[in-house]
Formats: sequence, structure tokens, C-alpha cells
Amino acid sequence: MIYAENIFICIAVPLLISILFAEGSARGFIASFLTGTAVCLLSAYISGFLQIVSGMSVGDTAVFLSPVVEEIMKFLPMLFVLFIFMPEDSGLFIAAIGIGAGFATFENCCYLLSSGAASLRYMLIRGLAVGVMHIISMLTLALGLVLVRRVRLLSLPGIAGAFSLSVIFHGLYNLLVSEPGISSAIGYILPLATAALLYFPYRSLRRTGVLF
Repeated sequence: MIYAENIFICIAVPLLISILFAEGSARGFIASFLTGTAVCLLSAYISGFLQIVSGMSVGDTAVFLSPVVEEIMKFLPMLFVLFIFMPEDSGLFIAAIGIGAGFATFENCCYLLSSGAASLRYMLIRGLAVGVMHIISMLTLALGLVLVRRVRLLSLPGIAGAFSLSVIFHGLYNLLVSEPGISSAIGYILPLATAALLYFPYRSLRRTGVLF
């Protein structure tokens, strides 16, 4: 048994102190990272409650419920940033990366403490697959929000479409890794492959000034 709340306190306190001394984009990233850890904890509570209420197994919950719950919880602070602070594209991407990295870090810390860190293979899978997946799902969401804002479709259908991209990616990953064999291998490769595909167009758009 682990005490996720205690883990959250150990991670959150240094981040809160760091925010006091950070400025500009560094403060935004730290705040987003802290938000990611918080929503990860809340997502675990909600998913656990829904699993008990629905009577689903752990595997079915991971495939059918967790992707929706976790992406909703990551989506809400992104909407808050978008409509309250109205950041430029770069600020929206910073928020997305911070939330995704915070979520992945907290989740990996909890799994590490519950399962141990003796297996290097397991740790690599957690870091390179699951951790990257959360960041990529948030980048997908941020990219979708930027696009709908650029074409002046920042309405309910446009926002729902951007949100759907992140849920589909997350759900596809969980579905692939739920079965052993070639399916799991494809699932573990998917986040890194997607990150590689997104990196070069993203850097190109930044250099050309399409993304601010």
C-alpha cells in the first residue's frame, strides 16, 4: 500500500517554493507541472470510485474509463489557462507540456513505490512509454486548441474535437498495452514514435513563425 497524498506533498512543497522565486515562462511551467501532479491524484480518486460503482475490472477500467477521466482532468486546467490568461501559442504549449510532465511524473512515482524499481525493463517502459504518452496527449490537445483558435472556431465543437484527439490517443495506447505480445510492443513504441513525428513539424513551425 502506498500513500499517494504523502507523495504529492513531498513533490508539491518544493514546487510551491520554487514558484515564489521563478519568473516568466519558468513560473508558468512549474505551476503547470504542479497542476499536473494534482490532477493525477484527483484522477486516481475518480477512476477508483467509478470502478467500484460500475463493477468493472481493473483492466476494463484502464481501457474504457481511465483515458476519459484522466484527459478530462488534464483538459480542465488547459481551458482555464486558455480563457482566463489567453496566452500566446507558446504559453499554451508550455502549459500543456507542464501538465503532461507533472501527471506522468506523479503517476510513475506511485507505480515505482508500489511495484519497486528492481526491473530496469519495467522502469524504461514506465518512463519511455507511459510518461511520454501523457506529454504527447497534452501536446495533441494544445495543437488542436491552437488550430481551432487560428481558424476562429474556438467554440464547443472545436474544443470538443481537440479534446477528442487526446482521449483517442490515450485510449488507443491503453488498449494496445492491455494485451501481451505484438500489441503491447506497438503500444510501447507508439508514444515515442508520435513524439518523433510531432517534434520536427513543431520546430519547423516555430522557426517560421507560424507558432508564436
